[in-house]
Amino acid sequence: MRARELGIPLDGRAGRWNAITDVPGVEVGYVTLQEGEDVRTGVTAILPRGRTGVGTPCAAGWHSFNGNGEMTGTTWIEESGSLAVPVLITNTYAVGPVHRGVVDWVRENRTDMAPEWLLPVVTETWDGHLNDIHGDRVRPAHAAEAIEAAASGPVAEGNVGGGTGMRCYGFKGGSGTASREVAYGADTYSVGAFVQANFGARRELVIAGMPMGGWLPQSEQAAGDSGEGPDAGRPLPDGAGSVIVVVGTDAPLLPGQCKALARRVPLGLARTGTTGSHFSGDIFLAFSTANEGALTSLFPPGDDTDDGGADGANAPYESMRFIPWGRMDILYTAVVEAVEEAVLNVLTAAEPMTGRAGHHVPALPLAEVAKLLPTSAPMIPSPHSGRGLWMTQ
Repeated sequence: MRARELGIPLDGRAGRWNAITDVPGVEVGYVTLQEGEDVRTGVTAILPRGRTGVGTPCAAGWHSFNGNGEMTGTTWIEESGSLAVPVLITNTYAVGPVHRGVVDWVRENRTDMAPEWLLPVVTETWDGHLNDIHGDRVRPAHAAEAIEAAASGPVAEGNVGGGTGMRCYGFKGGSGTASREVAYGADTYSVGAFVQANFGARRELVIAGMPMGGWLPQSEQAAGDSGEGPDAGRPLPDGAGSVIVVVGTDAPLLPGQCKALARRVPLGLARTGTTGSHFSGDIFLAFSTANEGALTSLFPPGDDTDDGGADGANAPYESMRFIPWGRMDILYTAVVEAVEEAVLNVLTAAEPMTGRAGHHVPALPLAEVAKLLPTSAPMIPSPHSGRGLWMTQ
């Protein structure tokens, strides 16, 4: 079930799939690994321009809300303002093999693309509670499989891909997505968010503006968190984990504007209650698929001149079309709304899971959430929100 199907009131107009794949050309692929009692992990691939567009740059920017995590390739994104490779999401200790797997896939499938060097973007959250994270279960080939599995259209959510073994607000977490449509003059653009959610303390959980963490009954006991089992005496701090968010749009933007979108992601997360734990790596990436053909960073043709061959016959320029900075608020709003809904889609789609050492993580009790939704609660309409403001009884 998705958040809207449960009846959670949400702002904004979603796209056809209500997913990051509503951005034309974007594809998402998963490899999900569940074996025996110990393996609960996987790999997610997000391709901004699909497999055929790997190597064609997008304007891009990134932001770290809390740096207790990893996202490779960000120094080059910061330097060039561009992203030309797939974005892969996995578990903390699988960054290395997935990085190698992206290089292998590009070498095999795009022999024309940067044969001398490649800087993949691979990022992570920690799934060691449910998954044997030290077991080297994720291999380079899994990265290639996730890229090959990438497709447009509806996107599976919950216990899939890199999000397979994750937790969110004390309940089962994982992968989720949402989108918004934004009108700009005669044009309509899509803004999509993809979330790998492994963050938040249960007491923090807020749904549609209502603090629910303390109100929801514990329908299933979470094993291994409170002095039980082999991890007794070493419980995880409340809110520990991480959250990775990838935002995509087809609106024409500059790299700095993409970075500005990434900086708005924490506002969407905050709507779901998190205060940003020190033990959570919260890292965000945003890209624009407009302006194809710009930001190429191609090697110049070599010769013996000081300008590297950029003589009168070969001195190209590039140009970019972009929405004025003063008109960016509609896109900021879309990011905040899509990120909030993507997190809720994680929670409503994820199923309970038992994994390593018998650790069990319950799913969000949807029936109890539905009882607390505002179908019977009076609401005061808000001029800034389609869902109104809660009125306490």
